Amino acid sequence: MQVSRRDFVKVSGGAVSLFSILPRRLLAGSGQTPPSETVCVASIGCAGRPVADINGLAGAGAKIVGLCDVDTRRIDGTRKKYPDAPFFGDYREMLDKLDKQIDAVIVGTPDHWHAAQAIECLKRGKHVQCEKPLAQSFAEVEKMMAVAKESKLVNQAMNQGHAYDTLRDFREWVEAGIIGNVTEAHIWTPAVYSFMDQLPEMKKHWDIPKELDWERWQGPVPRRPYFPKYLPGAWRFWTAYGTYTLGDWSCHLMDPLFWTFGLGFPHAVKSEIIGDWDPVVHGATFPKGAVTTMEFTKRDGSPFTLKWFDGLGRDKVPVPPGFGDDMKKFPPKCDPEYRKTVDNMVEGAFVYGDKGVIQYAHHGAIYLKVLPESRMVQLRNDNALPPKKYPRVPNGSPFVEFLNAVRGGTPVGSDFAYAGAMSQTALVAIAALFDPGKRLTWDTAKHEFSNSSVANQHIRAERLPGYGV
Repeated sequence: MQVSRRDFVKVSGGAVSLFSILPRRLLAGSGQTPPSETVCVASIGCAGRPVADINGLAGAGAKIVGLCDVDTRRIDGTRKKYPDAPFFGDYREMLDKLDKQIDAVIVGTPDHWHAAQAIECLKRGKHVQCEKPLAQSFAEVEKMMAVAKESKLVNQAMNQGHAYDTLRDFREWVEAGIIGNVTEAHIWTPAVYSFMDQLPEMKKHWDIPKELDWERWQGPVPRRPYFPKYLPGAWRFWTAYGTYTLGDWSCHLMDPLFWTFGLGFPHAVKSEIIGDWDPVVHGATFPKGAVTTMEFTKRDGSPFTLKWFDGLGRDKVPVPPGFGDDMKKFPPKCDPEYRKTVDNMVEGAFVYGDKGVIQYAHHGAIYLKVLPESRMVQLRNDNALPPKKYPRVPNGSPFVEFLNAVRGGTPVGSDFAYAGAMSQTALVAIAALFDPGKRLTWDTAKHEFSNSSVANQHIRAERLPGYGV
């Protein structure tokens, strides 16, 4: 008799004896997939960013059993690569029809869909790998974390750098005191996530492409007329669907700081807009640039300030005094990943201690080094870098990490509980954009600003009924 590992029910009275005679493949009522068993994955979204997740999990040994997208203009490559995976235009139909074949689901849709889809998949008993940020509103993130905790299923937010060795190196260097007591960090994201110049165009009529299911694409968001600049990818620029550079990049660039210093919510935020963006006039999109200052308390109770610069270009980011020459070498020009990248489009951070500065780039503190460059050389020559004390993820791969966790191995490092705080911090900072120039204080217990009703309106997101959020 063949028994599905999802249908097997543990009977408490005979659990011990049953476990001793039945193979592990029959015991997935525990939420674990046996090490020898292939993890079957379906993806909601199969063009753009989720392609990397699909290929990453397949390359790590998963089987892709289902694909779904509401826009068929860019999916041919993925469908050809996974010809045995049936394609759907409705993710709920995919989950219904392939239910017993699916172990885990990739949620690779725009930000406004993350909460509804991740929550539904968890409630259906599926492990979930969700793109970042976790959600578009503070309350949605809160609900995702609660459902994930209750489900006891594997849940992973895709700030993939959390699996990298350099993230662990950063924490080890800081804890070894290489730069002394750290009090401040500056992060920059040079890209501009604003369509202020496109606002007049929204008033025109635009035909919906026949390949796009515009109704399903909008999902839980109150209905708006189709506008071609909403997609693909550009939804990040719009307040109805995206979360600005802060939502797109915070999980990558803040991750080393949150993990090392145990940061939670900021207790105060101040946003200073660069340019002529008016939140009342231009509020459908985001500003072309801003400097956002966030005040935190570290794990040890000491203060920590984070300044987030976006839309500036790297040449306008404040450089630590005396380190201009080091900036010219960052990142290494020999790296093929950056040969095609304009210098001022590289995201990164400076972390200030009372004995020095650490610099890193984008995901997982990659290109980590101590400034000045001469000190970094000396530390290496003297073999003075601290020993490795934090366990490394095999191959530094978030995909291997996820599949191992699904099979009952080591839990993922960036689950919803961990990544949720970064997503919510980004959402608090985004809300502060709409009451610029003021130091806004955050009430952690009430989940709102204590001195800005305007910013509080932007902590929440309006949703249609029927989507579980």
